[in-house]
Formats: sequence, C-alpha cells, structure tokens
Amino acid sequence: MAYRYGNRRQADMFPPTLEQLVQQDAPVRVYNAFVDSMDIPSLGIKWEPDRVGNPAYDPKAMLKLLVYGYSYGIRSSRKLERACYDNVSFMWLVGGLTPDHKTISEFRRKNKGAVKKVLTQSARVCIKIGLIDGNVLFVDGSKIRANASIAKSWTRERAIKALVDIDGRVEKLLADCEAVDVEEEGRESFSRVRTELADKKVLRAKIESALEEMDREDRRYLNATDPDCVRVYSRQGSHAGYNAQIVVDDKNGLIVSGDVVDKNYDYGQFTPQIQRAQEVLESPCEKAVADAGYTDYQDLSSPENEDIDIIVPSQDQARKNEREKKPFDKDDFTYDDENDCYICPTGHRLNYTSHDGIKRRKRYRAGQVCLRCKNFGVCTIDKVNGRNISRSDYEHVRKRLEKRYEDPDVKTVFRRRKMRVEHPFGHIKRNLGAGHFLMRGLEGVRAEWSLLASAFNLTRMINLLGVGQILAALSR
Repeated sequence: MAYRYGNRRQADMFPPTLEQLVQQDAPVRVYNAFVDSMDIPSLGIKWEPDRVGNPAYDPKAMLKLLVYGYSYGIRSSRKLERACYDNVSFMWLVGGLTPDHKTISEFRRKNKGAVKKVLTQSARVCIKIGLIDGNVLFVDGSKIRANASIAKSWTRERAIKALVDIDGRVEKLLADCEAVDVEEEGRESFSRVRTELADKKVLRAKIESALEEMDREDRRYLNATDPDCVRVYSRQGSHAGYNAQIVVDDKNGLIVSGDVVDKNYDYGQFTPQIQRAQEVLESPCEKAVADAGYTDYQDLSSPENEDIDIIVPSQDQARKNEREKKPFDKDDFTYDDENDCYICPTGHRLNYTSHDGIKRRKRYRAGQVCLRCKNFGVCTIDKVNGRNISRSDYEHVRKRLEKRYEDPDVKTVFRRRKMRVEHPFGHIKRNLGAGHFLMRGLEGVRAEWSLLASAFNLTRMINLLGVGQILAALSR
C-alpha cells in the first residue's frame, strides 16, 4: 500500500493568509464575533484609536486572547504569548499580533473591572439567542485555591506565639554577636549571625504589620501573600482560597451570573447571588433553588425574595437519613402561638425566659416541674431549669420552607440542581485545569472567575447550537 508523505519545504506560489488557514466553522470564530459584539468603552476599557505616541495593542484583540485562552485552559501569560506564535487559531484571532507575556499580564491586571463584566455579556448573548429563560435558577458555590500558601496565613494566636519565639531567638542572636565580637570580628560566623538577626527583625516587622491589619479590620485570619483570601476546607484538606459562586439557569445549564466571596461558607449568600442574576436577566425569576448550606433564614426571608418560590431544605432535612430521632425530640413539643410557649408531650408548659439578640433565638424553659415528671432523666437531666427549647425568630420561615420542600414536584426540581450546578464546576476545574486562581486579591479573582464562567458558557453554546447558528445570531 502506498503512503502519503509530507514535505515541509514545499513552496506555494501564493502563500495562504491567516484567514484561509482557519475554517469557516472553526470555534475560534465564535469567540471573535462574541468580543466584537461588545461595546468596549462600556466595559471600562480605554478605547483611543486616534491616540498619538507609541502604539498600544488593540484592546479587543487582547480581550479575545484572554477569553479564548481561558476557554482552552491556557491562562498563563507566558503560555498565551507562545500560543500567538505557535497556534494558528490564536494567530488568526489576534490578527498576527505577538504581545509579550508582560503586556498580556498588565492588560489583565489593569482591566479587572472590565474583565469582570465579560460573564454578564456572555449571559446576555445566551438570553438573546434563547438559551436562557430565567424561570428556574440554581445557586451553588465551590472552594477554589488562592495563589497563596496556607503556611503564610496568620491568626492572632499564631502571630503572638511567633513574636515570643522571635524575641527569644533575637536575644540569643545578640548574645552570639557579642561573643563573636570578642573573639574575632572577621569570622564567617559573625556575618551569618548578623544576616540571621536581620532576617528575624524583618519577619517580626511583617508579623506586627499583620497583627495591626487584623486589629484594624477586626479579622481573625490574614494571609500575608493574599490578604483577601480565607482559610477554606475541601476534600484535600485546608488551604488558602476563595468561595466561587454561580447561578445557573435550568433550561440549558448555562451560567447567568457568578461571583467570588471571601467566606468559607455559603451561609447568607442566597439573596445577593439571586439578585445579581436577576439584574442580568432584567426580570424576576419564578423559582430559586439551593442546598442546605444556604439556610440562613434571615437572608431567605429578605423582602427581595417575596415574589420568588424558594426551594432550600433545612439542615435537618438534608441529613434526614443520617439523623436518628431521639425520644422527646423538639418536634414532639407543640408551640402555642397565642401564649408564646411550648407544651411538652405530658402537658407541661415551657415558658419564654430570654432572647439571644446575636443568634436571634428565644429560650423557653419548663423549670423544676420536670423533677416531678415521670420522664425526668430521659427528656432532661437539668434539675434547676428543667427542659429547655430554643426557637428561632424566623421559625415560621423555616416551617414554610420545610413544608414546601416536602412537595414531590419540588423534590424533582431539587434533584436537577446537582446536575445543573456540578457541570460548570466540573468543566472549569477538571477540563480547564482551573483548580486554583492565578491572580491575587478579591477583584483579581472575580475577574478571573468571570473569564472561566464565560468560557463554560461559550463552550456550552457551541455544543448546543453549532458555530454557524451562533455567528448568525451575533451578526444580527
């Protein structure tokens, strides 16, 4: 059988242009059309085509480079630089420009606010094409590592202990210095001790600065490399990181909005994330769904959520299969709304005694009547206060949401939540290799998360509709 052999030295009479090297249905054309459809000045990027002086790179070309690179897991500025020389699709996208890694990095750093708006633009393109309807929204979060080491993290306790250790070490070093001075000033050990002493003083200054910042901002934790990141926990252990949030539409699993918060929990994030998504949609949603990590009833009862059908299970409902009901559980007690008290299974009253303003809970106690009860020792062993029960100020909200969650139709919607929200996180973390951020600071990681979420949306759009249909829609 004959073989076909290539010839790298074969010359063409008319060398092909970049346009000829990229097929008409190549995915890169979608990214090109997507960025071209944006109003660059409205993003906050300086647009000065008539400026004088040393010419700068086209902002649209730089933004295309970032969006396309992130969509294929190429995030490093040095790798993006190499792609502009080696990869035909990158060369076509930027029109043959070859910005160096410093230029790419500086563009990304100086335009964080503009890059952060790219996700909104991609979501609105999806709305325009009809891929997002905004009726049912799913909220979820995932922990992503920061560009910082957990070893550089300080708490007040650790910082104070380190200062004590440094003081002890400095005293020993000073004593060593005096001993070396007496023996021989030119010895090698003298230079080493002096250097170590200077290092300890620098470290002490850094720790004191971290302590001052923690006191000034009333923080319990501070990372010296990235002050905005927090200690987060995952299956891989604890590390410095951020909590990335997304709101996904039910129709095709596309991301409506995304955000990054400096919290290691989802508690209290439901309303802010849903409100951000509705601003992108420019209309209210019908249903909003989240897991039990979002069960902050004060947040869920916010006036902004009055017209939304909220589906969020309580912590008890989430661990129903794991939690074994004990005798004389709180559910066995009846609340008397008119008299503001609880009635125990044997008919005794638990009267209101106090209110915790911080946790927003009321406390109810039965008193010493429990000592005469046949169930004493099983229901309670408190001989002074008897059985006590706490009731949240938002108990009525909890009851309403728990009842709503038990609806079979609602559980069907809730089961779709995991399928919708885990897909974007899985694609971003596994396919794109974005298990950590490259940029530092809250604004920087928000810009990077916008690029990653937009990369998912654009890839998903191409898979759903194909290149030709998207290009036709963007050209209208």
